[in-house]
Amino acid sequence: MLITETATNLPPDVRAAMRMAGVAEPPGTQSAAALAIIETNIDQAADVIGPICQDTGMPTFFVQAPVGLNQIVLRRLICAAVAAATRRGTLRPNSVDSLTGENSGDNLGPGTPVIHFEQWVRSDVVEVKLLLKGGGCENKNIQYSLPSELEHLGRAGRDLEGVRKCILHAVWQAQGQGCAPGAVGVAIGGDRTSGYEAAKEQLLRPLFDTHPDPRLAELERYILERANTLGIGAMGFGGVASLIGCKVTALNRLPASFFVSVAYDCWAFRRLGVHLDASSGNLVRWLYKDVPEAPTPAVRSPQPAEVPQPQRTVRLTTPLSEAQVRALRVGDLVLLSGRLVTGRDAVHARLMHEAPPVPLAGGALYHCGPVARHEPDGSWRITAAGPTTSIREEPYQAEILQRYGVRAVIGKGGMGQRTLAALQATGAVYLNAVGGAAQFYARTIQRVQGVHWLDLGTPEAMWELDVEDFPAVVTMDAHGHSLHADVETTSGAVLAGLADETVPVPHS
Repeated sequence: MLITETATNLPPDVRAAMRMAGVAEPPGTQSAAALAIIETNIDQAADVIGPICQDTGMPTFFVQAPVGLNQIVLRRLICAAVAAATRRGTLRPNSVDSLTGENSGDNLGPGTPVIHFEQWVRSDVVEVKLLLKGGGCENKNIQYSLPSELEHLGRAGRDLEGVRKCILHAVWQAQGQGCAPGAVGVAIGGDRTSGYEAAKEQLLRPLFDTHPDPRLAELERYILERANTLGIGAMGFGGVASLIGCKVTALNRLPASFFVSVAYDCWAFRRLGVHLDASSGNLVRWLYKDVPEAPTPAVRSPQPAEVPQPQRTVRLTTPLSEAQVRALRVGDLVLLSGRLVTGRDAVHARLMHEAPPVPLAGGALYHCGPVARHEPDGSWRITAAGPTTSIREEPYQAEILQRYGVRAVIGKGGMGQRTLAALQATGAVYLNAVGGAAQFYARTIQRVQGVHWLDLGTPEAMWELDVEDFPAVVTMDAHGHSLHADVETTSGAVLAGLADETVPVPHS
């Protein structure tokens, strides 16, 4: 029950924060359109009890247990629940052997799920909190060792001003790859391991709470306000809403070390908890269901030049011609119909030495690892299908474009200069879909035409999908233009302007 509710129904504080982000974003912008899709997706996931995001994340449990509770038994029960949720399609099979690449198929294996046990003085209740954090935002976690030189911000020293710079830099470096607007958990101090763990634990705090230490409370307020002036916006499209929460803690450290550890989470901030009766295991109450009154959004109105406007809407059907693609420009909204194929990390690696099982010329390659259900009649149904972070495919993408004639690459967060040059050379385009909107995009899929390379596991297999009016924004075109590069540059300039600010942190 906890796993299903966490994967399919965002907690009220996150919903409230996302509504605030939608209100703050000027209407008619690309960021506002992305937030509207996100809001629709949140409601759709709850309605059908389906995964909010196709990447259901690393199941991470935080357990507070009475003295004497058998933790071995509880671990077995948690693992059994994870396996059952995976069989039902609530969790995508995400546990992969790091040596062989083989998917366990049930989300179990060495290190998965992650379970943190701690004893507490209560004898009547077991507290279980669950965090489902996907790979895209997990890849944007970052750890700083102070003193350090930071891009756009200069020297960060071993003090709160240095910490301030690190957190701002962490938000900036995530751009759209972490599915902004996101939230950050931060740990000052500790060692490299305890710092990351404490940073992730900060994500368990309600978004609208106030830190009891006034120095950290003021730092959290400052970061939330200033991060939303950077102009990153939803999905990195440019705009106001870049961050929905900042939670900071401080640990003691060794004199020789000063780490700042940042855990970045996406807008699909899946975190819930329960209290269970220690004797019977029955549910006593849910955690995070009550939301304190939300404060006024800590944002400012952007200048018009900071918020890219949609250019036009273009309907296209695969296969695509070079002329159709070269007619597209950054900012165009494409409604794509026809056949597309999925391909994530393993597919891209295999395509480097093996021909595709279906022709890719004129086609669209979707960076997606869907949640797929095998029906009793032998057919497949896609139940969640949002985009994955594209930058992981940068080592392969240019050659695949040149070798196989792909006309459209679909993903999130953008890609690098090699891919941009290949798009220009081959007459192809990059389409940015809204990260995490797994239910929204699943509804554009009319049928599964086939699946190939299932030996890679269902998320990594190549799926042939027929779609209708699949919406995505042109963010890298065939003329050498990249919205991602533009937003990174403009937000970097804003970040540089914050370098000499100070936080008016009160004494504790």
